[in-house]
Amino acid sequence: MEIIFLGTGAGVPAKERNVSSIALQLVAERGTTWLFDCGEATQHQILYTPIKPRRIEKIFITHLHGDHIFGLPGLLGSRSFQSGDTVLTVYGPKGIKEFINTSLSISKTHLKYPLNVHEIEEDGTIFEDNQFEVIVKKLDHGIDSYGYRVIEKDLLGTLLVDKLKVFEIPPGPIYQNIKAGEVVTLDDGRVIDGKDFIGPPQSGRVVTILGDTRHCDNSLLLAKNANTLIHEATFSSNEQDLAHEYFHSTTSQAAQVASDANVKTLILTHISSRYQGDDASRLEREAKEIFPNTFLAFDLFTYEIVR
Repeated sequence: MEIIFLGTGAGVPAKERNVSSIALQLVAERGTTWLFDCGEATQHQILYTPIKPRRIEKIFITHLHGDHIFGLPGLLGSRSFQSGDTVLTVYGPKGIKEFINTSLSISKTHLKYPLNVHEIEEDGTIFEDNQFEVIVKKLDHGIDSYGYRVIEKDLLGTLLVDKLKVFEIPPGPIYQNIKAGEVVTLDDGRVIDGKDFIGPPQSGRVVTILGDTRHCDNSLLLAKNANTLIHEATFSSNEQDLAHEYFHSTTSQAAQVASDANVKTLILTHISSRYQGDDASRLEREAKEIFPNTFLAFDLFTYEIVR
């Protein structure tokens, strides 16, 4: 599981930063990619990464401001040209369905794959299977804006191969049954419980990705004990009034959320174009004064989420 930042700027593209889009690579876990927001030129940024559009399984939109959605129609259309034929689901605030349908209809874009659009109506779980759960909560922005908590479910422990050897159980297809925790009858008549040969479960990872927001309680709830928190930091810590006026957060506010929520790692993104070069580095230093394990994202920055 790793994160690739396709765009880390706020509002408009800049020379150093494209507008918002984040890819959660789940290639090892499920052979797919999940995308969070899809600002203008997202598919151009993808060209510089190992991401394959046909493997994008889900797109989660935080809110409907243009710097988070203007790249979506183009990406959806290109996915058809790039042999995408599997179902793609888009999640987002009310209005995302109209935006997609209108864009595709007016441009006469025909998709060769099934597209599902799920409009968020209330806080809670919007997706769950045997591997992952995604929880959404509304944040505090000028329009409806959401944060997503991606929860990887606990994994079975590793197979205790050395213990199997002690019991003189030779390798073979039966190992799969044992790893599944099944009760197995061996060729010599012995009956063993596979659960006795599996190590302790591995805790699943949690990734929290917040849309544009002022500091609010739901940010803390979504981020609680997360392995990685991705938080907007549009403004410097000394511009708190400006951040509040425009429904955004400062570096210090993002760092305080990370500290209060007991996360392991904070990554700052959605950086205003007013901060270039050394000014951008200052943003990271401001956050680190409150939460030392902070990174300032840049375009194409890749971060692996470890257990």
